[in-house]
Amino acid sequence: MEDLTRDNLETVKESKKEQRKRAKQEKKAMKKEKTPMDKAKKKKIRKRIIIGVIIVAVIVMYASCALGGGGAIPVTTVAASKGEIEEVINTSGTVSTGNVKNYFSDVTLKVGEVKVEAGDAVKAGDVLMVYDADDLSTQKQLAELKKQSNEGNYLNAMQSNNEKVGDLQEADFNLEVLEQQIADAETCIKALEDKIAKKKSDLAYFGTLLQIEMLNWKDKPDSDEYKNIQTQIQINSYEQTNHKDIKGWEAELEEYNKMLAEYKEYKSEMKSQQTSAEAGKMTSGAKSELEANNESSKLESEKKLAALAGAESGVVADFDGVVTAVKVVEGATLTEGAELFVLESTEDVFVKISVTKYDLDKIQVGQKATVTIGANTYEGEVSKINKMAEKNETGAAVVGTEVKILNPDSEVYLGVEAKVVISTAQEKDVILAPVSAVNVDMDGEFVYVIEEGLMVKKPVVTGISSDTMVQIVEGVTEGTQLITNVTAGLTEGMPVMALPQETQQQ
Repeated sequence: MEDLTRDNLETVKESKKEQRKRAKQEKKAMKKEKTPMDKAKKKKIRKRIIIGVIIVAVIVMYASCALGGGGAIPVTTVAASKGEIEEVINTSGTVSTGNVKNYFSDVTLKVGEVKVEAGDAVKAGDVLMVYDADDLSTQKQLAELKKQSNEGNYLNAMQSNNEKVGDLQEADFNLEVLEQQIADAETCIKALEDKIAKKKSDLAYFGTLLQIEMLNWKDKPDSDEYKNIQTQIQINSYEQTNHKDIKGWEAELEEYNKMLAEYKEYKSEMKSQQTSAEAGKMTSGAKSELEANNESSKLESEKKLAALAGAESGVVADFDGVVTAVKVVEGATLTEGAELFVLESTEDVFVKISVTKYDLDKIQVGQKATVTIGANTYEGEVSKINKMAEKNETGAAVVGTEVKILNPDSEVYLGVEAKVVISTAQEKDVILAPVSAVNVDMDGEFVYVIEEGLMVKKPVVTGISSDTMVQIVEGVTEGTQLITNVTAGLTEGMPVMALPQETQQQ
């Protein structure tokens, strides 16, 4: 009997050695692949170790007693039960914001007063900075004057162009009329000249006939016929110069020549006006460019005036947040586009965590989470999972994930560490077993049960698991007593005696 007790004690010692060895290996693996445990988890593990030591001591005590009564080895058991189980990922990360705004100056103005410092919390509508009132008033006046100047220059240019266009149209029209008038005048002049020439020619021809007739009467110079012919020759000579038709035509001819001279002079003026207008008027391209430049100047002026009007209320926070950078000092003259502040939202916030390869298949966008920051707890939701892994400080591959805080308040601080518990799966009214009762070997997962006083190995199919419980999908039924602590030396088929324990579902 003493030898048997000694053997069982040795078995217990070997079991404790195996447990220590396994604990060291698990601890080493956790250091490489898992994030540091929080204090509550460490406390829970220490509690389990103490309970395990107590159980081993109880087993040794019962083994000593049992060796004297039947040879059955006492083992702790827990009944498989039905209940609810939730699988979670416990981790931690840094509180970050999903909305960062960089503020820039829309105007070139002198700074009046800066009302915030880096780290200040602000509400939407709070004034971060105001501009110098005197400088603002001056810049508004200058902007108005520049707008008026630009509009005046445009109107002057357009008026000048319109005048040139009018001059050109006038010259083109008048030149066309003048060409016709000159042609008509020249036609009339030619007709009058022809009439005068013909009348003079007719009179000269009649005078010649009279001279010939007078020769016929030269032998009778005292005759009435001779004297009559002589009188007609004198009248003919006078009429060749002073005939009323010739005089009328010559007067008319003089008027037409005067008109022709005036037409030609006016034509010369219109030709000069046409040349000047052609050179001075805008081309269609130049006009389009002027109109575009005017529109651009107008928009720029309106934009600047609007920016100056907006500057009257200063720079205002667009949302609740924290001012994380102040790039401006009082009294400085800012140029348009100068950086002023960086504001990070405390309304759109998330915790950035890293997920290992072991949890990657469990996590999905939309899963609910609990976020703890200091003493405050918030509702969360997985909002983003990166599609590219990165190396953490230990060199392990992790995937960046964001958990959005759904109900942030003023107690949320950017940049601090937050604890995150993500609910990855839930099952209700299912068979549950303690984590310590489920084992695994080359053939898969299994549990040990007691049948007819013997330890029997039962293959099982598991589902989700929590820190303490595992869902059993197939293999055991509710109420089945599961052996929770199989020490070295205990093998399938050995006679065992159940020491039922209670378990708490978590």
